[in-house]
Amino acid sequence: MDKLLVRGGRTLNGEVLISGAKNAALPELCAALLTDQPVTLHNVPQLQDVATMLKLIRNMGVTAERADDGTVSLDAGGLNNPEAPYELVKTMRASVLALGPLLARFGHAKVSLPGGCAIGSRPVDQHLKGLQAMGAEIDVDHGYMVAKLGGGRTRLKGARIATDMVTVTGTENFLMAAALAEGETMLENAAQEPEIPDLAEMLIAMGAKIEGHGTSRIHIQGVERLHGCTHKVVADRIEAGTFLCAVAATGGDVFLRHARADHLDAVIDKLRDAGAIVTANEDGIRIQGTAPAYEHLKAQNFRTTEYPGFPTDMQAQFMVLNAIAKGASKVTETIFENRFMHVNELVRLGAHIQIDGKVAVLEGVQKLSGATVMATDLRASASLVIAGLVADGETLVDRIYHLDRGYDKMEAKLRAIGADIERVK
Repeated sequence: MDKLLVRGGRTLNGEVLISGAKNAALPELCAALLTDQPVTLHNVPQLQDVATMLKLIRNMGVTAERADDGTVSLDAGGLNNPEAPYELVKTMRASVLALGPLLARFGHAKVSLPGGCAIGSRPVDQHLKGLQAMGAEIDVDHGYMVAKLGGGRTRLKGARIATDMVTVTGTENFLMAAALAEGETMLENAAQEPEIPDLAEMLIAMGAKIEGHGTSRIHIQGVERLHGCTHKVVADRIEAGTFLCAVAATGGDVFLRHARADHLDAVIDKLRDAGAIVTANEDGIRIQGTAPAYEHLKAQNFRTTEYPGFPTDMQAQFMVLNAIAKGASKVTETIFENRFMHVNELVRLGAHIQIDGKVAVLEGVQKLSGATVMATDLRASASLVIAGLVADGETLVDRIYHLDRGYDKMEAKLRAIGADIERVK
């Protein structure tokens, strides 16, 4: 099992190219299931989750070719097996995104209940309720969601769907299903993350009729057929935010090419309040930090909420800043119940953190010291890498298969801007 060996103490300088967003690429790969015509996606990141999704749709009969430049060519014209088996779904929750497109195009689907995440319960009941409102009959049988159209229908029907909670993958599933449904669909309490309007723009390029994407109320007028398209995946805001935190923590001056500042307002505001200099233009984001962080950064209180609030996917990375910044801070996690699992590992490195329910209380320390630590989930692994970059001595981060699920060549990008980091087989 691969590990990352990080030798701390270096500032970061130069330029990083931000990859396409994992959380946009995965639903957009599933959107290709909606048409029998070719679809081309550009800027698709080289990630384990993307490889798993490609394997999943190939298993259904989709032709999928992947080039080194981030281009993926898809053709679902030969799709003959609308099923997502447990062996492939178990490692990745985003596999549930196949349910809506398969049901909309073929009228039936069989998708395993998903796994793939240790940060808490993310039930699929909202997906099922929404698709049932559109006329689907869905049974959960032996760990599978078995769906078909009810009442002799040949297409899903438009409906008003108001979810009990904001759900990103639920909104994406409903968007894709409604694109081919008969009549109008209104999504209330829709997720507003930037990956949602990016998916909507791809669907519009395929011939869908969608309005209001990027707001909490999305209107879809169903069409009988979608065609192929070419689409570029939006830049990954969480990868960009992770590098922003890494530079703020270590000091230096780095330009993040293709990063979108308008997708990171809450994080950038906190970084500026902490003392980092962040500027942006149409080509990307520049961040300037000063080492040592303890003498220049001020700890920040923050609370994770749905977009456009502070993202839960940035909580662990920003917590490292608070751990080495001046003063005390409180971090409140409102999205996932098990998302403080990185705290014990940060404490092993010398951080002063106490957990009280959904709140982590931190007291900044001048230095962290290297140790062997274990990643517990995707963003936790990124936080441990950042901690290793600022810690004295060597930090060995185990279980980095979590990191490979969501970061495209992270250690290579860090090395290119001055980090002393290597993968150990």
